[in-house]
Amino acid sequence: MEFNFVNLLIFVAFAMLVTVTGGVAYLTAIDWRDRRRLDEAKRKRNRCLLLTI
Repeated sequence: MEFNFVNLLIFVAFAMLVTVTGGVAYLTAIDWRDRRRLDEAKRKRNRCLLLTI
């Protein structure tokens, strides 16, 4: 009985590790994509401002 409980705890810990790691990877990718998109928009805006001067 105790052996099965330990296996269950190990499985739950592994599942939580995979879930948290996946969440961090997802949030990092979304942040990177948004930062890249905002930087590109800022560069386009600066280019337009330079062309109007």
